[in-house]
Amino acid sequence: MPLFYQQNINDSTRLAIWDLQEEESFFGGFTEIVHPQKRLQHLGGRYLLSFLFPNFDKAAIAIAASKKPFLPDGSFQFSISHCTQFAAALVSSTQRVGIDIETITERVHRIRHKFLHASEHEMLEKNASEILTLTAQLTIIWSAKEAIFKWWGIGNIDFSEQMILDQMPVAQDGILPAKFIEKDGTEHPLELHYKVLDTICLVWVCSK
Repeated sequence: MPLFYQQNINDSTRLAIWDLQEEESFFGGFTEIVHPQKRLQHLGGRYLLSFLFPNFDKAAIAIAASKKPFLPDGSFQFSISHCTQFAAALVSSTQRVGIDIETITERVHRIRHKFLHASEHEMLEKNASEILTLTAQLTIIWSAKEAIFKWWGIGNIDFSEQMILDQMPVAQDGILPAKFIEKDGTEHPLELHYKVLDTICLVWVCSK
């Protein structure tokens, strides 16, 4: 059983990462996705929901207009992420959640202008890490903003202007204070938890 990582955040909130080594039939379920890897990622992510909470009713999942999957009865809040051969899920019966995993690669440099706020540019220049490469730092920041995007769940977000980290990642794991700013200026303070696990990074956020 290639469970790559698992953490019980509290009594009502759990997360896990699965290394997708099995055949599709292991995960059960059905999807119309054609691409083999994307199909396996999808099935693996859905599998994790009931792995974390056996009473999770996967058959009841609906898709919002923003394309976010949800349970209409609100019994669980959940978030799913995929990268390469990994699937991750974060599930809670009490909290709003968002999770993201990313492979740490140089390609993040090509899109940094799309997600870095001016203040984050400045902090990166002043806060070089002795532990993390710049590529790893940028990947964690990108992953953090993807996690916030999933936590918000409505879409139509400017990654550089509406999601702003108050400090930069400098260690293998930690907490990043941040804020999400709605279009009307309403601010939501958040704490993003992150870990670097081999060649991937994991970021998650929970709030009431």
